[in-house]
Amino acid sequence: MPASDPLRVAVVGAGAFGRNHLRVYRELEQAGQAIQLVAVVDRDPGVAAEAAQKFGVPGFETIEACLAAGPLDAASICVPTVHHASAAEPLLAAGVDLLVEKPLAASLADADRILELARKHGCIVQAGHLERFNPAVTAARQHLQEPMFFEAHRLSVFTPRSLDVDVVLDLMIHDLDIVLSLVASAVREVRAVGLPVLSRKVDIANVRLEFENGCVANFTASRVSTERVRKLRFFQPHQYLSLDFARQDLLMIDVTAAAGMDPAQLAALAQMAGQHPSAGLSLKKISVEQSEPLRLEIASFLDAVRTRTTPVVSAEDGRAALALALEINRAIAAHATRAGL
Repeated sequence: MPASDPLRVAVVGAGAFGRNHLRVYRELEQAGQAIQLVAVVDRDPGVAAEAAQKFGVPGFETIEACLAAGPLDAASICVPTVHHASAAEPLLAAGVDLLVEKPLAASLADADRILELARKHGCIVQAGHLERFNPAVTAARQHLQEPMFFEAHRLSVFTPRSLDVDVVLDLMIHDLDIVLSLVASAVREVRAVGLPVLSRKVDIANVRLEFENGCVANFTASRVSTERVRKLRFFQPHQYLSLDFARQDLLMIDVTAAAGMDPAQLAALAQMAGQHPSAGLSLKKISVEQSEPLRLEIASFLDAVRTRTTPVVSAEDGRAALALALEINRAIAAHATRAGL
């Protein structure tokens, strides 16, 4: 396809996530990018019709009907996780490149099916781990040295969405993917505990991972919290970085750089960061260029489609995060058995 020809894109699933994908595609189109939003698919005819009217595109109840109406170059899959593989199959068979919302699939068998079809038909598949595109994460990577301890907290108030999966696959998987991308080492040990609270699946979980290189990572995820928290902290030799996903903030504390720092400066920085000032610590708020992670994610996907290059978050990355999440769920189930829960 000539670079000047617009990519014809569709969104499959017009729920909360799908509507955001529709909005971003339309915004990119209106900003002059070479894309054209051409369809929305949802098995609920009312939802499909509403989204079609709002975004001024044809609405379809099936993927097959959408493909029959005209060619597609790329699509976002935003249906419930259990339907990711079945939605991906006809699209990949038609040569359509895909952005699949996280988690990549509900099982490793389904994930492998997606990967096999992508290879067979020469398609690009990007896993929808949008926090990889959070500007604070991008900024943190520039200061990555030898991280040896991570602590992640991802807490949310209860909503009826995404109850087809547990909290590990719903929320924690964001942080699992990011830590896996930052630690160049295999996982050696998994310890986990989790409980259902307001749904039939695990709603709150705590996990400890140890990697082969000695790095340790603690994760806490809850979808029954009274507050919304999305933070990641990690420690490396002589340095501590604190990242707030929601605020897109990054604080770096260096224990070697400025023991003689002016007390007034240290106190001001500490107050800004919500920390207590301490002699011998240099607190620095790293400059982060604010932007919407979903917009960055979709723009990156479209660039991979255009250039036929491996996406920033490949399908293999999505499978790795899924495999670890499922291993954590097995550890949670084993703990529940031992504890008689």
